[in-house]
Amino acid sequence: MPEHTSAPTTGRPTLLSQRLTDGPLPILGAAMLWGTTGTAASFAPDSAHPAATGSAGLVLGGILLFLVGRGSTALIARSDGRTRSALILGALAVAGYPLSFYPAVAHAGVAVGTVITLGSAPVFAGLLVWGLERVRPSGRWAVATVAAVLGCAVLVLGPDLVGTPAPVHPLGVALALVAGFSYSLYAIIAERLIRRGHPSGAVMGTMFAGGGLFVLPLLLCTGVAWLATVNGALVALHLALFTVFLAYWLFGNGLRHTSASTATTLSLAEPAVAALLGVALVGERLPLVSWSGLVVLALGLAVLKAPTGRGRAG
Repeated sequence: MPEHTSAPTTGRPTLLSQRLTDGPLPILGAAMLWGTTGTAASFAPDSAHPAATGSAGLVLGGILLFLVGRGSTALIARSDGRTRSALILGALAVAGYPLSFYPAVAHAGVAVGTVITLGSAPVFAGLLVWGLERVRPSGRWAVATVAAVLGCAVLVLGPDLVGTPAPVHPLGVALALVAGFSYSLYAIIAERLIRRGHPSGAVMGTMFAGGGLFVLPLLLCTGVAWLATVNGALVALHLALFTVFLAYWLFGNGLRHTSASTATTLSLAEPAVAALLGVALVGERLPLVSWSGLVVLALGLAVLKAPTGRGRAG
């Protein structure tokens, strides 16, 4: 009898640990890698077009994801028409993100562009899931998302709140909304394909390789001479290896056990990492209001990260 009664006690922490490892933690790890994007892109040569910087990382990172994704070739060759259509739409959404996000940051500023993009993504994701699957987002997701978006906004916009706010460019805001929609759309498509039983590596590799092909003409048209410089090559390699290849490998694994609406909310950790990197590496200072926003953001993410005993979060 003692042997049987002790099994649930030792097994439960293992199950909870596995759930955290398979779901929220890989997505938070991806968000931490995405948080290095702004710092890395700031070292790109002035001759590099904002959209070309992100596109270069997508092309290289997408190739890597496709090459290491088990079953990527088989997914393309053996899929039915519905799956292929979803992959093409996902690849278009992947391509749309760098083409809108980096110009949005250039027009609206890093703070405003980041907040609007990442703040709108969970809302778009929740609405898309509601519309496509008739699944209403849970109250827990709604509370956590509101707290995370509010905390993210206060964190990033804190300096403007205590100083003189800079004017906002309408085109930058519109592009940031497009980027937020693109991100939420390819996250939902990836989640649905993975949920159907397709390997996460194959899904992410195919979508991102396709996205890389879609942005390649723009990259070539805007010029690639900057990639031959030391700074340009290092920036492109960092974006490709860390913010695309490794980040989306983690993101795909996390989507196996986490809903897209929850994943897009968890990705709000990205601006927190970017802000902390700015303080630690660049010597920036955050006002007290920004630190309070960081606390609210962390609390919102903690609500989603905590296990609930159900198979899927959000």
